[in-house]
Amino acid sequence: MRTTKHFPAIMAVALFGLLVGCAQHQLVQGDRAYERMAWADASCHYEQAMRKLDDRGIALRTAEAYRQQNNLAKAADWYAYAERMEALNPADALHYGRALHSLGRIGEAAKLYERVLVDKPEDAVVRELGLAIADHDAFYVDTTLFTVRPMHIAGATSAFSAIPVGNDILFAAEKPAEGKNINPWNGASYLDLYTSSPTATGGWSEAVPLTGDVNGRFHEGPAVISADGNTMYFTRSDYFKFRLNKDDDAVSHLMLFRAEKLADGSWGNNHSFAYNGLDFSAGHAALSKDDSTLYYISDMPGGFGGTDIYACARTPEGWGYPRNLGPSVNTSANEMFPTVHGDTLYFSSNGHRTLGGLDIFRTALINGAWTAPENLNYPINSPFDDFGLVLLPSGTDGYLSSNRHGADRIYSFEAHEPTLALTGVLLDEEEGTPMADVEVKLLEMAEADTIVQFTNDDGHFSFPLKPGRDYRVLGGKDGMFTESRDISTRDQRTSRTYTEDFELKRVVIDKPMVVENIYYDYDKWDIRPDAAIELDKLVRLFNDNPELSFELGSHTDSRATDLYNLVLSEARANSAVDYLIRNGVGSNRITARGYGEKHPVNHCVNDVECTEEEHQANRRTEFKVTRSQALLP
Repeated sequence: MRTTKHFPAIMAVALFGLLVGCAQHQLVQGDRAYERMAWADASCHYEQAMRKLDDRGIALRTAEAYRQQNNLAKAADWYAYAERMEALNPADALHYGRALHSLGRIGEAAKLYERVLVDKPEDAVVRELGLAIADHDAFYVDTTLFTVRPMHIAGATSAFSAIPVGNDILFAAEKPAEGKNINPWNGASYLDLYTSSPTATGGWSEAVPLTGDVNGRFHEGPAVISADGNTMYFTRSDYFKFRLNKDDDAVSHLMLFRAEKLADGSWGNNHSFAYNGLDFSAGHAALSKDDSTLYYISDMPGGFGGTDIYACARTPEGWGYPRNLGPSVNTSANEMFPTVHGDTLYFSSNGHRTLGGLDIFRTALINGAWTAPENLNYPINSPFDDFGLVLLPSGTDGYLSSNRHGADRIYSFEAHEPTLALTGVLLDEEEGTPMADVEVKLLEMAEADTIVQFTNDDGHFSFPLKPGRDYRVLGGKDGMFTESRDISTRDQRTSRTYTEDFELKRVVIDKPMVVENIYYDYDKWDIRPDAAIELDKLVRLFNDNPELSFELGSHTDSRATDLYNLVLSEARANSAVDYLIRNGVGSNRITARGYGEKHPVNHCVNDVECTEEEHQANRRTEFKVTRSQALLP
């Protein structure tokens, strides 16, 4: 009876021990998978173990295994689990923040970035991530600039990095599963290169493996083809026959290879790139338009961290030694998937300011330096990974890759011109009132085309603008100074409305008007650079009003003799007028006059003690209208 009475308790203890033993077995299996970077197996075993083992260390390893598989939702769940037990260290907090950032939980991500910066205030990447969240709306400033559509290619699983080959496309995709030949990293198939052709219905044909001996047992990935179509550079796993080559840490790296187009149209005769290495990766090749420069990525020693973009110049002996593109492009995170169109380099990065994951950027080499990378914003980019952008010859459409909807997928995109406009209002400066029915001109500088409008009852005007142009807008009427402003849309990538308001001054004959900030060195009359800036404004004003004639007068303070000051002021006036004439003002419209100390604006005459500020008020340059064709009777 006693044995029967305690049998359930004994069974419960035995069952608990069995379950714990099973959990320990799952943990051992998970650790083994983790050490060989079989992340899919590791995450599965760890989740089984965590059903009975409430262990923070296992939770963190589970989070890392899912992060490596790019399963950010699962990774975030396990980071949160570990965080509830104890605050994450800076490295794990950053990974958790990045996952939340991509999942759209930007408020939580921002707090984690702030925590990391407390421990690592010098970390530029974390600082950029925080700034990206603070300026989150800027990524969505103009969502009409691109139309992005998914491409449906039958037989292509997890496809990416499409490039045009004639009318066809060449891309990387997971090959059909072949028994046990599965990538332990994510539990999916390895990659091969495929082609697809456009169909009569506007779609794409079923994916066909690239012919030849480029595709093998493991990864063959992103590729680029030379301008003549006969040479291909592609990314490949480092393997020999049926085994991956691994370094001392059991890591298998990627390498760059060159293949040649054979007589039958297939690809073969593969050669390893000269700057591959056994203990680092190289891949993702891109070529300049003339094939004179090869760009690729590598995590070789000596970079900025993660994968950097390098460039090799073609020489008679082959490709020159790789040059790192430098800190303007590369960061301590990852720069990947470079492509080239004209003078512009496109690439993906998670080290610059992004929406969350990898974003696509562009930069250009100007005067030997790369410009600050420009984020292409939404909808080209998303909170997830966006990469592999390539432009078609038109320069307005192309392909990109993204995992914004789950698996990697190829998308087509079409660029649209931004909507640009100029608006403004004309006011009477003296009255402060709007000026109705006043002529406003818009001059397109390159083509000398002029559009004329008249202000409405509220003094407003509006013009449509075109991208990539330089404009000048002029507003004025008889009896008032015409004013002009310059507007350039050359670097304007997003829709924008420019605003230029004018306060027009009345023309009064012989009324002196002070020109601010015209300074001369002591006892000199040369035009200083700071004075030239102000005189350039006069050039603009005088040329905007060709019906007016002017006198430019120079005044001194009362220090020194009357004669000395008169001579000095005349020299300064002549110097200023000469500058105006050299810069386009007609010599028949402008005269110089030196007044010396004859017309002070205050009490500081000879023998009167004054402050330096009071003397400065008398040292001035003025202009006045001496004649107006419009005001002649």
